[in-house]
Amino acid sequence: MSDENSTPDSPPAAGKPTAKKPAGKKKDTPAPKITKKTAVVGAAIGIGSAAIVAALLYANRNNGGSKS
Repeated sequence: MSDENSTPDSPPAAGKPTAKKPAGKKKDTPAPKITKKTAVVGAAIGIGSAAIVAALLYANRNNGGSKS
């Protein structure tokens, strides 16, 4: 049984717009562009990180497992 006088789950916004804008963003600021150089640098960092992880796993492969 619904009642017209029942309170809703969230209070209605009194005259405020529903869409919220980010607090620190300007309206006319364009998004940063990803150039070819930044893409190559990002890929190099990812490959280097994977190489370091692989080297650490390879170096420690005989150190785990048995404690006898």
